[in-house]
Amino acid sequence: MSKTPPQQLTAAGNQTPEAQRLHVPVLLEATLRLLAPKPGETYLDLTAGYGGHASAVLRGLGPDDAKGVTLVDRDAHAERELAPLVTSGARFIRSDFLSAAHQLIAEGQRFDMILADLGVSSPQVDRAERGFSFAKTGPLDMRMDQRQTRTLGDIVNHYAEGELARIIRDYGEEPKAKYIAAAIVSHRPFHTTTELAEVIASSIHGRPGRTHPATRTFQALRIELNNELEQIEELLPLVPKLLRPGGRVAIISFHSLEDRIVKRYFAEQFRMGYEAELRLLTKRPISGATDDVHNPRARSAKLRAAAKIKKERGLPPHADQGSQ
Repeated sequence: MSKTPPQQLTAAGNQTPEAQRLHVPVLLEATLRLLAPKPGETYLDLTAGYGGHASAVLRGLGPDDAKGVTLVDRDAHAERELAPLVTSGARFIRSDFLSAAHQLIAEGQRFDMILADLGVSSPQVDRAERGFSFAKTGPLDMRMDQRQTRTLGDIVNHYAEGELARIIRDYGEEPKAKYIAAAIVSHRPFHTTTELAEVIASSIHGRPGRTHPATRTFQALRIELNNELEQIEELLPLVPKLLRPGGRVAIISFHSLEDRIVKRYFAEQFRMGYEAELRLLTKRPISGATDDVHNPRARSAKLRAAAKIKKERGLPPHADQGSQ
């Protein structure tokens, strides 16, 4: 999830060369093709980050359409970076996407386009002080919302060994979860991310692979701390309530657990036939490994999209769709 700071945009809303080099939005062309922004339409970005996707969508809208744009993010830094878009008329909600979705439904808001770009933004990973990276020494933080009191330190220094093993196995899909959990418990307390990463690496015997040995464990701990998968599960049934008839939703996931949830929900919609609220726009996910090859942070990204069915037209849903 790589986002582009609005202050690195030109007056016309185009990214400057510096911004393009530093923060290239993942699967941008495919996302724009599926969302197909038109003048006068409204847009909800549930994970706005640095506004890279939102700025590109705005270029497809009219000059006064920023007032129909709602940007959501729970990160305080994102709120500061999105200030130029807010100044131009966009609305900002500092919240997790699930709470924001409930709020917007209660307000009666409906949108023509919705984007949820899941995962961690590049600036979060790149800033050592945020505690997301095992490659840079930082505090055991890893909170997406700094208002949250629980941190990564609370998990690694206080969770029971069995609970740590479950989290690392289920959320990290790590086959050596038991060994890692035992090593964490025996080396407590931890104070920095690199301390934790070194213990994880030393607990896994064997030849090093292409990825750092702590990669899966750090993913698992981040998911647990920020309640990521549960939020996605609860968000998806709310999406049709936030879309106008004919509205489009695009969801970008970054690991198999996220994509599995999105795939399952879209597949359920497909199987519902005439009772479905959404029709699929992507028979298979669009992969960043093949559709965004010049962006290294897009390698694991998968994009799925759907549109709200215009039932008043009497068109059979999925008429142009194959099975997933």
